Amino acid sequence: MANDYDIHTTAGKIADLQARFDEATHAGSARAVEKQHARGKMTARERIGLLVDAGSFVEFDELARHRSTNFDMVSNRPYGDGVVTGYGTVDGRTICVFAQDFTVFGGSLGEVFGEKIVKLMDFALKTGVPLIGINDSGGARIQEGVVALGLYAEIFKRNVHASGVIPQISLVMGPCAGGAVYSPAITDFIVMVDQTSHMFITGPEVIKTVTGEDVEFEELGGARTHNTKSGVAHYMGHDETDAIEYVKALLSYLPSNNLDEVPSFPTESDLTQSTVDLALNKLIPDSANQPYEMKRVIETILDNGDFLEVQALFAPNIVVGFGRVEGHSVGVVANEPMQLAGTLDINASEKAARFVRTCDAFNIPVITLVDVPGFLPGTDQEWNGIIRRGAKLLYAYAEATVPLITVITRKAYGGAYDVMGSKHLGADINLAWPSAQIAVMGAQGAVNILYRKDLADAADAEARRAELITEYEDTFANPYIAAERGYIDAVIEPASTRAHITRALRALRNKRETLPPRKHGNIPL
Repeated sequence: MANDYDIHTTAGKIADLQARFDEATHAGSARAVEKQHARGKMTARERIGLLVDAGSFVEFDELARHRSTNFDMVSNRPYGDGVVTGYGTVDGRTICVFAQDFTVFGGSLGEVFGEKIVKLMDFALKTGVPLIGINDSGGARIQEGVVALGLYAEIFKRNVHASGVIPQISLVMGPCAGGAVYSPAITDFIVMVDQTSHMFITGPEVIKTVTGEDVEFEELGGARTHNTKSGVAHYMGHDETDAIEYVKALLSYLPSNNLDEVPSFPTESDLTQSTVDLALNKLIPDSANQPYEMKRVIETILDNGDFLEVQALFAPNIVVGFGRVEGHSVGVVANEPMQLAGTLDINASEKAARFVRTCDAFNIPVITLVDVPGFLPGTDQEWNGIIRRGAKLLYAYAEATVPLITVITRKAYGGAYDVMGSKHLGADINLAWPSAQIAVMGAQGAVNILYRKDLADAADAEARRAELITEYEDTFANPYIAAERGYIDAVIEPASTRAHITRALRALRNKRETLPPRKHGNIPL
């Protein structure tokens, strides 16, 4: 390193250190940085700067360099080795973060690169703080051989050990391919950026060679694909700033670790009915077949109507996300009658199950809003495993020990009634609106089965069917039979929903429940 200072003096040693820091900060070439910006992407350090509070970032291993001598690597040993790691604060709370630097070796993972991430993960777990991974990498560093694969597995193992202990959030802000995808896949949340993020196991060229399929990067593994089709991602940012802001918002609802208190901003709500509350009395249409927006209920019960939705573009027939009640974090799971009539299908079941388990892991109460006519019928659902995969949601609720509050707004039919946070699975408070219809099945299906012979013999089958449907609805399609048996704790006026939920959460704040001792359950994966 050429210099104009004497490293044999203290001043020279300090100057030498500063020069090394400067070299580490500008490890990527100016041309590489320019290309990164031209793609609409920030550099690793710019991303960290946007995520953490100003001046709070403390870097680890800034002067680390690879030790490889193959393929002339000895002549190219940039400081940092292509990944920036360290800790800082987000809204005053400590987090650990690593950012892969695409301007250095294409962000490829080698031995030292991997060791830096492993050290950071160990530090995050030891100190009990969230881990944010910013992924932008060409994959394993081929020049370093199998050692790269070994380090990937070391990272995966730590992702698994940290799961449910500290929040883990992955920002995918460029390519993330091959084995590299499995680290984000294990984390709690994946945030991608439209048009610049890509995740896939095998790329378009390999797919074409093996299967003959022609597919573009964006269609195969772009942000929109993983937010709408695969369900791999939890949010799609329209740019990198939007993606990072979402992560910061997400962190505000999560504790630093599973033993820490969930962030709260305690306020005492005025529980007198407002005009917004009273509007719920007119929300449910008189016709059971007419949809309505469940998000209006969600926004009414949450502080200021603020709701941070998770996986908004995937399985829209169920809505999940975070909000606050009296300043305390809550998770919300709600059927959406505007989409597939709110039925549960494979995607909705897995989406909600994953969310309930995340809330349970981090001690966040779950509010469930139910309007579900049943599971989506069809050979496609049956052959793709709705039995096994739908059971995941049942499992998630039955396993949860956090406060569980369920409100049935309209339909709750058959097995879907049981699955959606029923009293029988362990919900603490179960409420129903007068419009609730809690039954084994809908009136039409029930009448066709119960009165098959009667209808076959009727002179006017349709008129008789209509008469029997009305009779069935009057007798069974209501909340009162369930209330008589204690399956529903109270039938409430819709306008009083916010007050009932708020009081229930106050009562459940110190809930303690333990499950039977075991190594781990065997969820039907």
